[in-house]
Amino acid sequence: MQVSPPKELSPYIKHYLFLDNTETAVQKFRLFSDGNTGLVFSVKSKLISGINKFNAKDYLPTSFLYGQLNGFKDLYSENEITLIIVVFQPNGIHQLLGIPANEFHDAIIPVEDVFDQKITVLQEKLSQQNNQLRIELLNHFFTSMITAKPILNQFIIDNSLNFIIANKGHFSINQLVQYTGYTGRHLERKFKECIGLNPKKFGNVVRLHHFLKLLKDKPDNTNLTTICYDAGFSDQSHLIKEFKKHTGITPKEYLYTGKLTNNLIKRFSV
Repeated sequence: MQVSPPKELSPYIKHYLFLDNTETAVQKFRLFSDGNTGLVFSVKSKLISGINKFNAKDYLPTSFLYGQLNGFKDLYSENEITLIIVVFQPNGIHQLLGIPANEFHDAIIPVEDVFDQKITVLQEKLSQQNNQLRIELLNHFFTSMITAKPILNQFIIDNSLNFIIANKGHFSINQLVQYTGYTGRHLERKFKECIGLNPKKFGNVVRLHHFLKLLKDKPDNTNLTTICYDAGFSDQSHLIKEFKKHTGITPKEYLYTGKLTNNLIKRFSV
C-alpha cells in the first residue's frame, strides 16, 4: 500500500509504503536506486544483509536509513516481514536533518545514529498499531521535526530537479547550466550536498525509472527497442548496460520478477 503524506510534509516526503510478505522460507530481495533516500521500519522480523556459504547470517538493524545507492543491494528474510518505508523526496533528508546527503551515500545506517531518541519510541509504537494509526504516528513525528527547523533555501535544487524530471533524465550538463545560470561545478557541489548524487548520475536514475514506467505501460505490440529509444537510450546495448549497472539484471529478467515496489524486487534464487 502506498500513501501520500499531508501537504505540509510533501516537500520532504514522497510517500509511505506498507509492505507485507508472508513467506517463511528464506527469501531474496533486491533494492536499487530510485533517486530517493528511504527510512525502513521492520516491525515483525529483521532483514538480513548477507548469508555466507556456512549459512551464517548478518542481520540488518530493526530500522535503518538507506542513502542514494551505488548500484543495488541484496536483502534476505527468513520469516514473515512487515515493512514500513518512508520514501523521502530527493533532497528531503537533507532538508529534515541538515546533514550533507553524500554522507549517507550507498550506506545503510541504524536510525538511532541519525535521529534522536524519539525514533526508538516511534519504532515501538509502529509495531503495535494498524496501518491507519501508523500513518498518523509517522505524520506527527515528521511534522514535529519540520516545525523545529527553518526551511533551507532550495531554489537552485528545486529548479534543477524540475528540469531533470521534466526531461525524464535525458539532458546534458551544459543544458542544466544554461537553464539554472550556475556553473557545472557549483551544481555538482550542491547536488552532492542536498541529494547525494551529482546531476548526471541522478539524471541516469530518473531516465531508468522512466524506462520502467514505459515498460510497465507498454502495449502488447510494442517492442523493447521502441521503448529504449523513447526513454532516451541510444540503443539496446546502451540500455542493457545501464540497466544491469543499476539492477544487476536485464530488462527482460526484470519483467519476470516479483515487484514489491518500483525499486524493490523479489529474486527467485537465494
